[in-house]
Amino acid sequence: MKKGSLVPRVPIALVVVAALVALLTSGSTPTVATAQSPVVLKVQASWPASLTLFEQLKMIAERVDKLSGGTLKIEALPAGTIVPAFEVLDATHKKVIDGFHSVSYYWVGKNKTAVLFTGAPGGTFGMDWVDVLGWMYEGGGLELYQQFYKDVLKLNVVPLPAFPSGPQALGWFKRPIKNIADFKGMKCRQTGINTEVYTEMGMRTVNLPGGEILPAAERGVIDCAEWVGGIEDLRLGFHNVWKYHYTPSMHETVTMGELAINGDVWDKLSPVHKEIIKSATMEAFIRWYAKWQRQNADAIKEFQEKHKVNIIKTPNEIMIEQLKAWDKLAQREADKDPFFKKTYESMRAYAAVVVPAKRFMFPPYDFAANYYWPEKKTAAGAPTAPAAAPAGGAKPAAKPAEKK
Repeated sequence: MKKGSLVPRVPIALVVVAALVALLTSGSTPTVATAQSPVVLKVQASWPASLTLFEQLKMIAERVDKLSGGTLKIEALPAGTIVPAFEVLDATHKKVIDGFHSVSYYWVGKNKTAVLFTGAPGGTFGMDWVDVLGWMYEGGGLELYQQFYKDVLKLNVVPLPAFPSGPQALGWFKRPIKNIADFKGMKCRQTGINTEVYTEMGMRTVNLPGGEILPAAERGVIDCAEWVGGIEDLRLGFHNVWKYHYTPSMHETVTMGELAINGDVWDKLSPVHKEIIKSATMEAFIRWYAKWQRQNADAIKEFQEKHKVNIIKTPNEIMIEQLKAWDKLAQREADKDPFFKKTYESMRAYAAVVVPAKRFMFPPYDFAANYYWPEKKTAAGAPTAPAAAPAGGAKPAAKPAEKK
């Protein structure tokens, strides 16, 4: 015994032997601590990897990974990785993939109500994407959205609003478009309910995924095309075929994309993981849209200065005809489909409260914009696309005259 110690020194070998004997005689097995494997969801987009729309899905995946501390991961897959772009809904229902990143107007072949959850042509009744989010989360829209997939389409998927990509451009044309008469007979790529809207306006339409538009244009299969506008169109290279680009348009003023997960997969997620997906999706919704606006501005500049594209304001006559055509289609669908009517009237009722109030409280975007960045007019009096601001910023224009 060491001097001053009350505990006898026991040889280490005896301690090890005693531990082994105790283990062997206890009849129990040792517990080995292992790190839990992360939950991985395979989510395929309807877009090629080259588009910022796909980058939005990757942004969601990145935020899910970080917010969950690596316990939940989304494997972001571009269009065609497992199934074709327009088959992600059925593939998710059948558990071929865990989820998809797309836009609900692709599913109008199943039921026309699908278009209402993405902001139909003029169907948002003047709302912007913030207002539509309000309808989703404060006006009962999300409940209708999820009920639509579950009870109307009978599909086992859980959808969430994922990203805005509007207002979109009218599109790209091989020649100038001045009025509705110029639309007649043109063969143009459109998709979803827009094929019916433009057919009503006299256009011939072809439904193509984004990645197939340029090859069709190069072969002369189509005379014009609509995709999104700005950065998305730049990346697809439409300016290499067409030199007339018209914007804006009423066919997709608010385009609300979706992230959807198979219902069984969703139910097996922990409550925390479900909330992480919801929060990450909403954060990416806003962050991506803010970034996207700058990318669109840079794209317009590049179209004009580098590629010599004629970017022209869409004539009001055409946009009015878009709204009229949609109103006719929507009324016909509401007359024959109770769920379409229920959703359509819900959106209209919400817009009837929000839009007039917002118009009263918010100054028109053009008011301050024209003060600092006055629009230039063409010889015909139409506004031209924005020119780059001079170094150091533009000087304020003359103040708008006050009415007396």
